[in-house]
Amino acid sequence: MPVNPSHNLKVRFIKYWLPVLAGMVFIFVSSCLPGKDIPSLFPFQDVLFHLAIYALLAYFFARALKNTYSGLTLSKIIYFTVVFSLAYGLTDELHQLFVPGRCASGLDLLTDGLGSFLGSLVYR
Repeated sequence: MPVNPSHNLKVRFIKYWLPVLAGMVFIFVSSCLPGKDIPSLFPFQDVLFHLAIYALLAYFFARALKNTYSGLTLSKIIYFTVVFSLAYGLTDELHQLFVPGRCASGLDLLTDGLGSFLGSLVYR
């Protein structure tokens, strides 16, 4: 029995790209929280959060690229992953300008970039 190509696309989207979208939604929703609603649990939690969530987003993105675009080299996957993550991090920082008690931070963006680089390396 022949495989339905559109079924394969749906399965690949759900398996590989849905986690990327879920990570993006999680970041966006987290960024909507007003500053006063974010509890301070330990020093530098913001840095750790940015590193971890962008590493996870990058891991999912690198995984999706590798499994849906054949022929991409590891260096291209890392490059596209870091560019994507930094672009999303920049939009996230700009979004925070409109959230009470939040602000845009170049340090956060730098941390996002580092996390995305680490996440793309972990996937390899």
